Amino acid sequence: MFITFEGIEGSGKTTHMGLAAERLTSQGFRVIETREPGGTRIGEQVRTVLLSPEHGNMSPVAELFLYEACRAQLIEECVRPELEAGNLVLCDRYFDATTAYQGYGRGLDLALIERLNDAAGEGMEPDLTVLLDCAVEKGFERIQSRYQDDAREGGRGAPDRMETEDRAFHERIRNGYLRLAEKHGHRIRVIDASGDVGEVHDRVMDCLHQALKERE
Repeated sequence: MFITFEGIEGSGKTTHMGLAAERLTSQGFRVIETREPGGTRIGEQVRTVLLSPEHGNMSPVAELFLYEACRAQLIEECVRPELEAGNLVLCDRYFDATTAYQGYGRGLDLALIERLNDAAGEGMEPDLTVLLDCAVEKGFERIQSRYQDDAREGGRGAPDRMETEDRAFHERIRNGYLRLAEKHGHRIRVIDASGDVGEVHDRVMDCLHQALKERE
């Protein structure tokens, strides 16, 4: 199965994908973790360009094509080969993120994004998308707390280019995700991400186990 994790900044998707991977591995599944942008040598270099606060003047169209380029490489180099090998692939963001961020967030043409998503992803659609949903304010609180902790430990302690966007941008993204969930309810499962880590993890695992059982 190809399972993607989506959500606004601070929703906890990266944390919960990692926890899910550990849990599924302990249960005997062969799990591969990857991410967008990134997941390959080429993709990780493009990720640095995309998320660097130094590139605040990047045009929305340039941003869109860089994300699609990362996706094309990830599908070719990682996702398709791992699925063909019979592995369970968990991906931190995929094409729904592009639709939410560059479409609903930036205001680019949704039909264009859909065509590019299909081309870059070679038509590959996730079997399941876990959408971790929380209020934008809650996500901001988590981001601030995370970077404060990071700074105390000697890390960069600063948000990336997407995290520095204003609240209205992130509200549009959240609304975009929820509209996608309404449209694609056959694969997108909305998980309440407002609770503590343990509570949300249990919800995520219930969702994953149900989906895996349906595939047996």
